[in-house]
Amino acid sequence: MNTPPLAGGAAGPDALRPLLGTVLDALRDGAEARSGPLPAGGPGRVAARLREAAGPVLPETGSGAHEALRTLVYGMAEGAADPADPHCAAHLHCPPLALAAAADLAAAVLNPSMDSWDQAPAASALEARTARELAALVYPYGAPGCTYDSDAPPNDPARSPRTDTPTGPVRPLETAPPEAPARPQGNDRPDALVTTGGTESNQLGLLLAREHAHTRHTEPLRVVCGANAHHSIHRAAWLLGLPEPLILPTSNGTLAPHTLHTALTDLRHPGTPGPPVLVCATAGTTDTGAIDPLPALADLADTHGARLHVDAAYGGPLLFSDTHRSLLTGLHRAHTVTLDLHKLGWQPVAAGLLAVPATAHLAPLAHRAAYLNADDDTEAGLPDLLGRSLRTTRRPDVLKMAVTLKALGRTGLADLVDRTLAAARAFADLIDAHPAHELHSRPTLSTVLFRPAGADDTTVATIRRRLLHRGRAVLGRAATPTGLWLKATLLNPYTTTDDLTSLLKLVEGHTPR
Repeated sequence: MNTPPLAGGAAGPDALRPLLGTVLDALRDGAEARSGPLPAGGPGRVAARLREAAGPVLPETGSGAHEALRTLVYGMAEGAADPADPHCAAHLHCPPLALAAAADLAAAVLNPSMDSWDQAPAASALEARTARELAALVYPYGAPGCTYDSDAPPNDPARSPRTDTPTGPVRPLETAPPEAPARPQGNDRPDALVTTGGTESNQLGLLLAREHAHTRHTEPLRVVCGANAHHSIHRAAWLLGLPEPLILPTSNGTLAPHTLHTALTDLRHPGTPGPPVLVCATAGTTDTGAIDPLPALADLADTHGARLHVDAAYGGPLLFSDTHRSLLTGLHRAHTVTLDLHKLGWQPVAAGLLAVPATAHLAPLAHRAAYLNADDDTEAGLPDLLGRSLRTTRRPDVLKMAVTLKALGRTGLADLVDRTLAAARAFADLIDAHPAHELHSRPTLSTVLFRPAGADDTTVATIRRRLLHRGRAVLGRAATPTGLWLKATLLNPYTTTDDLTSLLKLVEGHTPR
């Protein structure tokens, strides 16, 4: 066997071209063979087909590049759940844009490791620039962010947010009006860390809150969240050695301000300052896409001297949209915000971020390893990247995000967001008008809960599994106080009304009689 060529360097593209042809053909052929949103037959049959197609993964003698790519890529594609199919709508699992996937190929070829500048000179500069621009959407130019003194006692005027928040579309930083306040510099500017997604971002948000509490309190940080919060909040508290989060009821799907006020009041015993508290709010729940009342929760956090983290992994990209940005009013008042562009951002996994109002807030993540960020190297001007993540080796996931942002611009991404949310509203209209189906509630984002009228939990679960087993549709399930519902999470901006009508017909056809 010939020595396999490398992907990088000036000769790399010529070595890649014929291989990419094989890959693209296998992707097409596999999708055509599947002919639906996922393979039929269930787990056993899918595993058997892949085993037959792949053969031994580690043979004594290799099969060669083209054969290995053809068989394994075909097997993966034929056996995939394809989020580009409009009937694949169970999860926050988006169809990636072609340009983002192409950019991800470039990242794989260049293969920078984002833990030291000498492994990622341009990639680290691109990450810093892109992270700041995205963070500025969360903490827009002239917005207060967390400009109050978070160490001031409750009810101190220093904790009160400014009232000069700008309204209307967010302007790019370069075109801010001349009367705007001076642009923050250096460590005072909004910033963001690139993460693997919402789970890692939430963990970092809790970590920063824990470290902030350690410097000011002897009691451990108490995390307070609604029952609607993502499970990663609970896992992060466990990983960080924090007490079990205080979980508040969310009977209508969102965290009610009066419920939070009562809980925060109860945490403070008379005559004591009480424990440090982190309130975790959600902007786009996994089950329904609901958004907590952020301004009211931020007010309560201020009043009670608590920090605020907002998990906007799902809803955050509404910031691109002039039409829907107002649903995130109050987001800029959070100390930390989770974002995720492999949901309503159409990026290949992974594409998460954690935004903060100022780079200085990331100081607790500082870490030293002499072979990566020696003091004298940092003093000489080499960027220190270890404090940008809990990981050491990490991919330049920012490249695909930056390519997408530059190619589409804010308005292009806004169009995709608006289309997707419009599809969800159209689907809700179809369900509402259909006497055989029941709509849970009007969608806030792109998640629609529905079920056949009068269906019990067993029937709903059976419909979902039948559709999966036959490879006809991928729908999720959501347990609510009113029982189990089918969940359609629409993330394909090209979904049509005909697609949605046929999805309803599939549900009818797989309903037990």
